[in-house]
Amino acid sequence: MKEIDVNNVKTKQVLNKKQLRAEIKQRRRNLSLKEIEDFSIQISNLIISLPIWEHSFYHTFLSIKSLKEVNTEPLLALLLGKDKNIIISKTNFEARTMSHILLQDNTVLKLNSKNIPEPENGIEISSKQIDVVFIPLMAFDKLGNRIGYGMGFYDMFLKRCSKNTLKIGLSLFEAENFIIENNPDDVSLDYCITPNQVYFFN
Repeated sequence: MKEIDVNNVKTKQVLNKKQLRAEIKQRRRNLSLKEIEDFSIQISNLIISLPIWEHSFYHTFLSIKSLKEVNTEPLLALLLGKDKNIIISKTNFEARTMSHILLQDNTVLKLNSKNIPEPENGIEISSKQIDVVFIPLMAFDKLGNRIGYGMGFYDMFLKRCSKNTLKIGLSLFEAENFIIENNPDDVSLDYCITPNQVYFFN
């Protein structure tokens, strides 16, 4: 795992998160579909090495292909191969909430208004039951701070989880070499996985 040297992290704050999101989106657009597939497999292969496999309930996002996110299909295959309970979310944009549904063989998925695949219905799982959460993100720093899409859904979700729930970011790019501005509503990561390495934040 990557050792974090706090002394080598620049103290510059990210004052314009909107600009950083735009830069990351452009970097994603520059990636080919093959690169994303290869990087996603590499990320899944690194996840195997994490000391997280004694748990039962694993929450993962389903990738938005149009945004060139990390493809979570290899991760889903890994979780299925380990016979884990897989949890996916259904979003209520009006209420700004997420419900969490057990993924089963008969689960029907459809794209919502934001092109996010989500279950039509199913068995709802409490946030407190979830042991591990794999988190989509735009950028992260070497201290475990992250930038998402700016809607705050994951921060609200993670605050409802158990204090022992492991929070694992998945990123196509390496950590930023400056400290990302944090606020009281932001929830930081325990790990972040890139195609090349595992970052552990303690």
